[in-house]
Amino acid sequence: MEADGGRDLSRAAELTADPLLRRLFLRHAIDESHHAELFRARGRTMRAALGGEGGSFEARWITPGERGGDDLRVEDEGDASLLAFLHLSEKLAAARFAVYREVVRDEETREVFRRILRDEVFHMRYTRTQLERIAPARHRRHLWIARGSRLWKGYLRVATAVAGWLGTLVLLAQYFLVLPLFALAAKRAARRERPGWNEPERREQPGALERQY
Repeated sequence: MEADGGRDLSRAAELTADPLLRRLFLRHAIDESHHAELFRARGRTMRAALGGEGGSFEARWITPGERGGDDLRVEDEGDASLLAFLHLSEKLAAARFAVYREVVRDEETREVFRRILRDEVFHMRYTRTQLERIAPARHRRHLWIARGSRLWKGYLRVATAVAGWLGTLVLLAQYFLVLPLFALAAKRAARRERPGWNEPERREQPGALERQY
């Protein structure tokens, strides 16, 4: 998640026409890449201590809400809407890392969270400050729109998960309830049939040989 955020921010730095935002986005991107490397390094150390084989460490579960779980298309966002989105994401991330820092007992892992939390607080503050700078009269509106977008996308994710769960239940019900009924009906119909070859009954109507149809 951190590495993905770094790529998005690098792209945002390329697209913005504001020199100050360009510098801040680039610093933000560097921070996110550094966070990803911290997670990978700590993950490798923990795997080695547990006797596991080397390999990649997946840290998306640590920050499931930092980007809101959304597919951010930087090209479709203006500076103000992007700053509002980033501010809410970094605010949520800072809250999560503060919790992680308090509940994790391993001191080295706590230090990783402590270092990342310091950067997340800076990201949260600079995005709000720059949003107020470039949209002084409409910054609150941009924040409300960003909140609404996150809620709507969250609702869609929940609805998709519920629909998949209900679809699975319907299929299971058809397999275990409906299909046995058809099988039972087929068996009863088979019992009513006489064994061996049965010549079909012929019903000839009067005059059947006197006309073509």
